[in-house]
Amino acid sequence: MTNPPHHDAASPRDLVGIGIGPCNLSLAALAHPLAELDAVFYDQRPGFTWHPGLLIEGATVQVPFLADLVTFADPTSPWSFLNYLKTRGRLFPFYFAERFHIQRAEYDGYCRWVAENLPALSFRHQVDAVRWNSERDVFEVDFTQLDAEGEAEALGRTYTRNVVIGIGTAPYVPDPLKPLVDAPGVPVIHAADYLKHRSTLLAADHVTVVGSGQSGAEVFLDLLRHRPAGREKLHWIGRSEAFAPMEYSKLGLEHFTPDYTRYFHSLAEPVRDRLIAAQWQLHKGIDAGTLAAIHDELYRRSLHGGWPDAVLTPGVLVRTAGRIATTKVELHLEHVQQGTRTRLTTGAVVLATGYRERSLDRILAGLDPYMRRDSSERPRIDEEFRLVLDPSVTGSVYVQNAELHSHGVGAPDLGLAAWRSAGILNSLTGNDPYPPATRTAFTTFGLQDTRPRIPRARQALRLTPLVEGR
Repeated sequence: MTNPPHHDAASPRDLVGIGIGPCNLSLAALAHPLAELDAVFYDQRPGFTWHPGLLIEGATVQVPFLADLVTFADPTSPWSFLNYLKTRGRLFPFYFAERFHIQRAEYDGYCRWVAENLPALSFRHQVDAVRWNSERDVFEVDFTQLDAEGEAEALGRTYTRNVVIGIGTAPYVPDPLKPLVDAPGVPVIHAADYLKHRSTLLAADHVTVVGSGQSGAEVFLDLLRHRPAGREKLHWIGRSEAFAPMEYSKLGLEHFTPDYTRYFHSLAEPVRDRLIAAQWQLHKGIDAGTLAAIHDELYRRSLHGGWPDAVLTPGVLVRTAGRIATTKVELHLEHVQQGTRTRLTTGAVVLATGYRERSLDRILAGLDPYMRRDSSERPRIDEEFRLVLDPSVTGSVYVQNAELHSHGVGAPDLGLAAWRSAGILNSLTGNDPYPPATRTAFTTFGLQDTRPRIPRARQALRLTPLVEGR
């Protein structure tokens, strides 16, 4: 069974997806067998890609392979990672490799395989606006169809009862460094484009990596491995107080379960904001294996005496930056704990400064009068990942990986993608094609039960024992 192959343009669709990253790709894969669901997904890119600039050889995904697009919702799905291996004739090699965490390049290949075979995906479609049509009780989704060069080819409009937005994140460049990124001359690039500029960086006389998270560690390690011993000429700096390992204990990982997500959503807004800031090590730390590999490489280079020409300094803030002629960049640094300042001259800079959620404001400008916002002017999002809209809007707008402020650190985590997609489809169809799990963690996160309430029709009859004296 597949989505309806022929859509009547005069009839509203059941669902329009905006953006085709892993989150909406998961939703599309789980929606595929629901024959009654008329869904289409748009993306302005020519095809699926997943962080192509960071598919460094040997770099692994930080979640196990079971956290694919579908398995946590439907282990029997034909779109699972294991079925991908089967179709490629690689199931036995994977079995003998005994890999719980797969390489990023392999995850990218898996997702591209899914994207190339799902019929409901429309690439080269740029969504321009979403509006509510109160006369027809549907959303209007305006889009521009793009040609092979990315130029506008045709305009179109789709009507739908529901929308799901999964436009992902964008590379973040700190304000002091923004003027340097766009200027010609000395390469100052975001880590998202690392592989595209890798040969230029390796040829630079000195390279500085800014950012103390996983991407910064992987870029530093790759540069270190490919620069000559004794002449590495590398600096690695970051704002965090340490090159800290990611929290990866078994109970710590339970923060990435549906149970914790529901608990977090039930908290007051000020408490949620404090927690997000305090929990950085759950999702912004560095994999312990990567840290070990960096130390091993540095140690190997010291075996014959001397120290490698590499400086690793955490707790450093880049205050300002500027170019020296056309060959150097000068970074003005401040050590947060010491309160000291200095200048660093370098021949290239890699900004491993992370990603930020893309704003929904442009796409949803037409819905702004209907949207409800929190005290920080962020969209309010209910437990089922729907924007809280005016009651006059009878359709739903779901969001994926745009709910960090309301659902916590699990929002961008690949391990929760299938569960969230299944929940959206359950909410949208009203008949639970993917029955939700009632408990997912050993930890009880609060004194009040925040597990999903089972509908009355499914509850077993409970008898209250009569105890004398009560």
